[in-house]
Amino acid sequence: MKNIFRIISFLEGVSYLLLLFVAVPIKYFQGDTSYVKMLGMPHGVLFMLYLVLAVALKKEMKWNVRKLGIVCMASVIPFGTFYVDKKYFQK
Repeated sequence: MKNIFRIISFLEGVSYLLLLFVAVPIKYFQGDTSYVKMLGMPHGVLFMLYLVLAVALKKEMKWNVRKLGIVCMASVIPFGTFYVDKKYFQK
């Protein structure tokens, strides 16, 4: 389950960065909403999977509520999922 979470975490982080730093500027500077529409749904699905897997991993990783909160909050901060991977999953 940890490996699946790490993969979803990486994909969620990349999709968030693409949405935030590529699609949104194109939307507001060029008026083209197609990139937001194209990246928005996959990012939303990955975000939900990230949260569900984080809650499922709480017991396995022996996280307290504070650590679970940090892991969940990291999903809304740019580069946060990469921080979680480095801090909690790499040996």
